[in-house]
Amino acid sequence: MLRRGRIGDYQRMGYEPDTASTGGPRERRFAAFRRSERLLSGVRPQSIRERLTALSALHEPSTDGAAVYDLDQSPDFYGDGLVRTLEGRVADLLGKPDALFFPTGTMAQQVALRIWAERSGNHTVAMHPLAHTEVHERRAYARLSGLDAVWPTTGPRLPTATELLDLGENFGTLMVELPLRDVGFLLPTWPELVSLTAAARERGAAVHLDGARLWESTSHLGRTLPQIADLADSVYVSFYKTLGGISGAALAGPEDFVREARSWRHRYGGQLFQQWPAALAALAGLGSELPRLDAYVAHARTVAAALAEVPGARVFPEPPHTHQFQLWLPHPAKDLDEAGLRLAEEEGLALFWGWSEPGLPGLAGHSMIEVTVAAEALDWTAKEITEAMAAFLALL
Repeated sequence: MLRRGRIGDYQRMGYEPDTASTGGPRERRFAAFRRSERLLSGVRPQSIRERLTALSALHEPSTDGAAVYDLDQSPDFYGDGLVRTLEGRVADLLGKPDALFFPTGTMAQQVALRIWAERSGNHTVAMHPLAHTEVHERRAYARLSGLDAVWPTTGPRLPTATELLDLGENFGTLMVELPLRDVGFLLPTWPELVSLTAAARERGAAVHLDGARLWESTSHLGRTLPQIADLADSVYVSFYKTLGGISGAALAGPEDFVREARSWRHRYGGQLFQQWPAALAALAGLGSELPRLDAYVAHARTVAAALAEVPGARVFPEPPHTHQFQLWLPHPAKDLDEAGLRLAEEEGLALFWGWSEPGLPGLAGHSMIEVTVAAEALDWTAKEITEAMAAFLALL
């Protein structure tokens, strides 16, 4: 199911960009979901004070006896200290020689694609038309770096090796988004991914992984993070989409690649004076959320199966490939959002927020939400989900 349009990550986490800072849907949702007794999708919204309190508590030893970071150390200065510790941790997790912190994934993606274009002398990138760089980054790779894109496929899936080999245009880089978010957080099989990256090598192209959600892809692919990252020349990962960080991303690859990326990061305006809050939250997420992702992915299958039994509902993919998937219902988005708010306010049950109406062929009159199964969803049984959905639909 192809999805066009955008419901951003900030909306699924409780942040609406187009409403006033006080009052309105954003604050109503923030209050209702924050007070709810139970939450099915996403993470519970936190106030600024709560977020600061959580960060300041990170000096306490965790269950393994180690603190996230010594908070009595000095803050980072243009990316040293704490930030460098985070970069080393990411490089180790991905099995790459080095990694570099970026304030945004959009900047990291531009830098990676630009470097490979300049090294190959070919400024064309093979990607999916619904890749994040096309849909959610205002085509920055083209507007700022002068790169072009070709699409090996327009189908609601990643391209195949055959499609890449048969592509009638030359390209210097293949960018693979794992998972492909806008078609339902879809992943290939491991043999398909190996064949696809091998086909890119055969065409003489570099391989870059848009791994914003790579962390949760290991279960479906059946391989470790280093094994997956080894298929690519460079890998981008996000710290807030899955790990619960404040913001930020990292770009991992060979040492000479990271050294060059550091120069381009500065040119693109990413050499920030201090980044310690984002880096600290990222380290905390790597320590607390990363070990739990397999449990989230496993429980997502239970949640998805229960939701698929709701009258008129469609789940995609079924079963989910990660801990995120699409839920479609034959009702207007505004009515579903209002029902979700009322259920949270009146019953203390927070299910979903941020419905959209993509208007896809065969799904006219349906609205879609991206469901994210995280820590607070783990104790929901299929029976409880069925009962909560009945209460939810009764409010329409």
